[in-house]
Amino acid sequence: MKAVKRVEIVVESDFLPKVVSLFDKNQINGYTIIRNASGKGDKGIRDGYGLTDVFQNNYILLACSDEELERIKEPLRVLLKRIGGICLVSDAQWLIHD
Repeated sequence: MKAVKRVEIVVESDFLPKVVSLFDKNQINGYTIIRNASGKGDKGIRDGYGLTDVFQNNYILLACSDEELERIKEPLRVLLKRIGGICLVSDAQWLIHD
């Protein structure tokens, strides 16, 4: 087992490339994107079934080290303040299977 930070981000589909770009700029490799995430937030219900992806959300899961989180924490905060969305950070254990 390895201690990691679990970072969960939900943003509108239009802004997914900005989050991925932030990861790339900060050498964050390894994340999962789940498209068309459903739920209800400040902007109402997002059901994931629109004709376009304009009003759809994406869920991004990242497991990273404390150092990696420190590199992206402030840029991510600034980005989310501008575009909206949520970010949850929690402690997790990575089950190593090598």
